[in-house]
Amino acid sequence: MDARDAVVETKAAIGALGGGFMLSREVKSLCEHHGLGPREMYFRGRCGVLGEVDADVVMAATAFFPSGHVRESWEGGRRLPAAEAAALYASACHAWGRRRLGGLAGADRLSALLAVVADGSDVLGAPLFAGWRAMPRPAGGPELTAHLLHVVRELRAARHVTAVIAHGVDPLDATLVGASGAGTPVPYIDPSDVARFLAWPGPYPEPSPEAARRRAAAEELTDDLMARAYAALGPAELTELAGLLQEATRAASGAAAGR
Repeated sequence: MDARDAVVETKAAIGALGGGFMLSREVKSLCEHHGLGPREMYFRGRCGVLGEVDADVVMAATAFFPSGHVRESWEGGRRLPAAEAAALYASACHAWGRRRLGGLAGADRLSALLAVVADGSDVLGAPLFAGWRAMPRPAGGPELTAHLLHVVRELRAARHVTAVIAHGVDPLDATLVGASGAGTPVPYIDPSDVARFLAWPGPYPEPSPEAARRRAAAEELTDDLMARAYAALGPAELTELAGLLQEATRAASGAAAGR
C-alpha cells in the first residue's frame, strides 16, 4: 500500500474516531460541570491550544462555521480559561479512549504508527494541529491512541482548509457538496444536516456544478497533502495502520453497542 492509498482508505476512520469524543458523555459532563453550552465547550476546548486570542483567530483555524457563531461561542465560553479548557478537553478525549477503545488489542501499536505520522509532519498552515501535537500525551494504552487520533485528525482538517481555500470553495458550499468517505463523528445522510449542525442558517442553496467540481478537487488535494505525512511510514506499516484503524472502528462500535 502506498501513502496516498492509505490516506484514502483511512480518512473515514481518522475523521470519525479522531473526533468521536467531541460529542461524548465525557464532554457533556464537562459542559454541565462548568456551565458551558456544547458549542462553547467545543471551541474553548478544541481551540484553547491557541491561547486567549480574538475570535477571528479561532475562525481562521476552524474555517467551516459561520463567523458570528464562532465569535458568540468563543466569547461565551471565556469564563473557562483557554489553557484549562484545552486540558479538560484532552482529558475527555482520553476518557473516551478508555471507554471506547479499551478492547483494542493493538492500541499501543496503532499509537506508535500514528505518532510517526504526527511527529514527522510539518506544522505550516496547521495551528490547531501544532497546538494539539504540543499537548502532553498519555503514557500509553487507549488514552494515547485516542489522543493521537485527534492529533492526526487536526492535521487532516488543516490540510483540508488549505485545499478548500486553494480551490476557491466557499465554506458553506464545501459543506453542502460534501464528500463520501470523509468521516464524521456522527454519520449524516444529507449534507444539509451537516450545514445545520455547523449552525449555518437556512434555507440552503443548491451548490452549483462548478462548486461541486472545486469541492472534489479540494478533496483530492487534501489527500495529496496528507500523503506527505503518511509517507513517513513504509508500505507494510501503512497496510498495518489501515488494518488497525479498522479494528479500532470495530472496537469503538462494539463498546458503544454494549454500553
